Amino acid sequence: MLYLVTTPIGNLSDISLRALETLRAVDIVAAEDTRKTGRLLKHFEIDKPQMAFHEHNEEQAGRKIMNLLAQGKSVAVVTNAGTPGISDPGYSLVQRAIAADAPVTMIPGPAALVMALVLSGLPAHSFTFRGFPPRKSGKRQRFFGVDADSPHTLIYYESPYRLKPFLQDALAVFGDRPAAVANELTKLYESVERSALSELLASFEDENPRGEYVVVIEGMTGRPFQ
Repeated sequence: MLYLVTTPIGNLSDISLRALETLRAVDIVAAEDTRKTGRLLKHFEIDKPQMAFHEHNEEQAGRKIMNLLAQGKSVAVVTNAGTPGISDPGYSLVQRAIAADAPVTMIPGPAALVMALVLSGLPAHSFTFRGFPPRKSGKRQRFFGVDADSPHTLIYYESPYRLKPFLQDALAVFGDRPAAVANELTKLYESVERSALSELLASFEDENPRGEYVVVIEGMTGRPFQ
C-alpha cells in the first residue's frame, strides 16, 4: 500500500494519531528531506528506514517505490510540511500507482492554503489555489493575468525572498484589492495581515520577510476595498 501522509506545517502537535500509526506500521518512509523527516520521526520515537523522494529524483525514486509496492511492501510518502502533491512531490507517484492499479490512500491533515484562506476573512466558498508563481516579474504578471477577472478567491505560496516583488506585481495586475498575507502558520509567531494590496506592500517595505508565506487575494467583485 502507498500512503500519502500529511505532516504538520509548523506545530508538531498537529500531527494526527492516524499519521503516527501509519508511520509506525509502514516498511519504509519516502521523504522529501530525510534529515527533516528524521527529526520528526525521532520526536515521536519512530524508527523507520528512509529513502529520498524529492523534485530532483522524483522519476528514479518513483520507480523504486513502485518496485517496493510490487514486492508487497508498504511505503509512506511525506514532504517537509503539509500534504504530498500540493506544491510538493507526490503527484507523479499517485499517477504511477493508479496506472499500475496499486492501492493508494492518503492520511489527511494540515494544509497551509486552507488555514490561510479561512483566516483571511475573504470569501472561502469558492477559491483557486495557484501555488508558487514564476520567479521573474514579467512571467509572474502574465501568470497573475490569467486570473485577473476570476470571481474566485486566489491563493498563492511565496518565499520570503520574493514577497515584496510578488505584492508589487499583484497590485499592478489585480489593482488594489483586499488581500491577506499569512506567515508562520501554527507556529509561535503566527501572523495574518489583512488589508488592501497597496497597504500590505507598504507594510513589508521596511521588513525582512522570513519563512514561507501564503497570500490570499479577493476575486474580481467590482467593489472597492473598505
